[in-house]
Amino acid sequence: MQINETLSQYSDWFYTTTVAIYVLALLLSLFEQAFGAKGRQAHARSAQKSLVGAGGPVIEDADNPAEPEAPREVGRPERIGRMGASLLVLGALLQLTAIVLRGLAVHRAPWGNMYEYGMAVTFITVVAWLVVIRKFPVRHLTGFLLLPVVILMFINGTLLYTVAAPVVPALQSYWLYIHVSAAIIGSGVFLVPGVASVLYLFRTAYDRNPAKFSGFGPKLPAADVLDRIAYRATIVAFPIFTFGVLCGAVWAEAAWGRFWGWDPKETVAFIAWVVYAAYLHSRATAGWRGTRAAVINIVGFAVTIFNLFFVNLVTAGLHSYAGVN
Repeated sequence: MQINETLSQYSDWFYTTTVAIYVLALLLSLFEQAFGAKGRQAHARSAQKSLVGAGGPVIEDADNPAEPEAPREVGRPERIGRMGASLLVLGALLQLTAIVLRGLAVHRAPWGNMYEYGMAVTFITVVAWLVVIRKFPVRHLTGFLLLPVVILMFINGTLLYTVAAPVVPALQSYWLYIHVSAAIIGSGVFLVPGVASVLYLFRTAYDRNPAKFSGFGPKLPAADVLDRIAYRATIVAFPIFTFGVLCGAVWAEAAWGRFWGWDPKETVAFIAWVVYAAYLHSRATAGWRGTRAAVINIVGFAVTIFNLFFVNLVTAGLHSYAGVN
């Protein structure tokens, strides 16, 4: 089927514009993180902890959704943060448009190669974060989530860019819609708990010793909030990712005559599944909650990134046809 070069070009333009908007949203969010009221309130709560035992006044935790809402933000950093959040929504809409146009241009699911796959994964990450900031007052942390997203999108749009073209015969299957879409959603959501767990380690290190990360740690939300974000996002992503792995095995049996062959991508996907299963188990085990569980989640985050890019760029296997063409 003939490729619509015009729609493909528009898709590329929308993708480039999305990256630029995400960079601007990142900068605005970092400004709010550095100078906004949430950072000052978090610092005040941290300083107040030492006074609670001595009968000092208790400051309400504005990071706990169960508590009453904090006063409405009216300062300049908060207004800038809201602008960054609005740009994030705009960028997500433009990225969705880029994905749809790519699909219309090639007349198939728009995730048949690494460029398209990376575009879809980062879109899911941004959408997942938009859901998080609706549930938790952590909008000022958007920059930390956008940093890896922007880096991945830059690599995706340069090193991994693939011109619009039909997929190879092995990918011309309805399993492309089922297996790959599940892998995209699972991998995209997994990036959120990875970032939350990294921030959790900074926050807990500061809580244990206020001399560490004294300029950064107190501006982060309470460790419990970051832990809940990581756990709830993983709870959502893990069954979807599991479904994707199982569907991949069924597709492999139909295409290659075996359910599992320890192909490099299959192997790393299995390792990622084991790591996240270990995280959920450790999260349910009292002795392994907190820092240990966060470290396991970060390992899963690293394996996910490794599987997204390094496996396709460096290794050779049956999944290599989904790499750079």
